[in-house]
Amino acid sequence: MRSLPKHPQATLWPSEVVTLGVLHALKGVGNRAFYRWLTRDYHPLFPHLPERTRLFRPFKTHRQWTLLFLAPPTLLGIVDSDGIELIHPIREGRSPAPIGGKGLSNHRWIVGCKRCLLINQWGEVVGWLGASAHAHDTGFQPLIQGFEDRMIILADTGFHAHEGDPPNLKLCPRGVWNDRMRIETVFSMLTLIRYFKKIGHRVMDYVLARLAFTVTAFNLLIQWHGLNPGPEGFIPLSIAEFNL
Repeated sequence: MRSLPKHPQATLWPSEVVTLGVLHALKGVGNRAFYRWLTRDYHPLFPHLPERTRLFRPFKTHRQWTLLFLAPPTLLGIVDSDGIELIHPIREGRSPAPIGGKGLSNHRWIVGCKRCLLINQWGEVVGWLGASAHAHDTGFQPLIQGFEDRMIILADTGFHAHEGDPPNLKLCPRGVWNDRMRIETVFSMLTLIRYFKKIGHRVMDYVLARLAFTVTAFNLLIQWHGLNPGPEGFIPLSIAEFNL
């Protein structure tokens, strides 16, 4: 990516923007704290850092490069959605232009958005979509349809529409196909290690950019030491050692 043309007014190459976006997602802190940490410890690696308020704008501009880090599909896949809280529900309606909606997540009300992840059988993220918290899971069916000829995708009954379900969607009632629990492990790792259950962004483009770089960081870190199966063929996932 460094060989790509750079805007005459830009101070960072696209490769540097992607690296900083991954570090921001990995650090899991606010913009001010991240900028202080970056300038204090790693300024020699990024000598042309722009001013703090300008650093995070390229993240949303160049987030399309994160598509290069999505994992390849496998025959079997798993899809599920989870909520991201942007503000406390008691503050709903105070902003004249809110970016999120009110919806249920893990049996409680939140005001924010949803992330829908599609993973392969090893636990790597193959694709993702974002939507408001009040969006129904059937709205994520285009993500499933995009792999119609390549994957059989397991999902809970919340992804079932009255008509027109994708042919590669396999609905799994509660208590069957325990393989679906692998995506709960992924959500847990993103929540507990990367603090992605609550974020403070106020513009949807930045929320989607944060999600894109978080997925990129996750795919990179779980492959750091290779995806090595155990004696029973199960591949354990862990990124705890990279918690910054």
